[in-house]
Amino acid sequence: MTSSRILATIAAVSALAWTAACGGDKSRTAADSTGVKTLRVALLTPGPISDKSFNGIAHEGLLAIRDSLGAETSHIQTKTPAEFEENFRQYGAQGYDLVIGNGFEYQEAALRVAPSYPNTSYAITSGRATAPNVAGLAFPFEEGSYQAGMIAGAMTKTNKIGLIAGTELPPVKTSFLAFERGAKSINPKVSVLTSYIGNWEDVSAGKEQALAQIAQGADIIFQNADAAGLGVFQAAREKKILAFGTNADQNNVAPDVIIASVVIDLPKAFLKIAREVQAGTFRGRVIDLGVKDDVVRLVLNPTMRDRIPTAVVAASDSVGAQLKAGTFTGLVDLLRGSDSAKIAPPAAK
Repeated sequence: MTSSRILATIAAVSALAWTAACGGDKSRTAADSTGVKTLRVALLTPGPISDKSFNGIAHEGLLAIRDSLGAETSHIQTKTPAEFEENFRQYGAQGYDLVIGNGFEYQEAALRVAPSYPNTSYAITSGRATAPNVAGLAFPFEEGSYQAGMIAGAMTKTNKIGLIAGTELPPVKTSFLAFERGAKSINPKVSVLTSYIGNWEDVSAGKEQALAQIAQGADIIFQNADAAGLGVFQAAREKKILAFGTNADQNNVAPDVIIASVVIDLPKAFLKIAREVQAGTFRGRVIDLGVKDDVVRLVLNPTMRDRIPTAVVAASDSVGAQLKAGTFTGLVDLLRGSDSAKIAPPAAK
């Protein structure tokens, strides 16, 4: 074999190895039969797509882009900020049209990398960072969280409610404040216990945090912990308390303990941004998608419906209608707080 063929073989193997490491979906040709360029979309998640929560629903969104738009897609799980930036660069260098970082924590890496790949569009979920080719997909999760809190406030018997999350990110803190406010709007006697696990993957740690809160009297837990949240449900089942699902519709994950789920429809959001990229109309900006857009919504667990007081369901629905109409004022200050969490682009050198 000639040296040029050896080098070509090594390059091909290296490319295949990186694709395999990225967990890429089955690749398609660069153009369809009409010669139109195939959209190429990549997804970075900070945790496993088996979490039945934020990362799982993000992967469903990637598959929706593949199936609806005929896109070539790739996914990789990243664990550290260095990996965030490395893989943003890899996908930009490979000419991907859209790269989505699934989480607030990807913002700084996207802002650092994006200027080097102006033909690649970057989108960050739960983020408000922007640049010419960077968009923040901001989901006012506090809207659905407020409604969930109303139901919790009516259903708690101990007047103690637990709040558990993976890490203390600004969008999580805002949703917790909204949940507490919703609970106290129905039951002023409510107090909350707040815990952060320190990661989004440790199921055992999620269970331990839940058991600790239950020992302190919590009889309902609102968790936003991705895979670690599965441990919260285990504890709730063992101790016969109630919980809420988040991000994905988790009602079927533990139907005997989950009252309802606060859902983010990531497939709908991802298709919106991918269609813009495909049409050439994408521009960097913050894209707010909440209850009014039917992207954030509270989904009651049908098996629990009879246990929820009718009056509080009606009150929660009324708030939902006001949110859709843009007339609900109970969260205005929290929304201003989320604006303050916006990350500015790096200063020009």
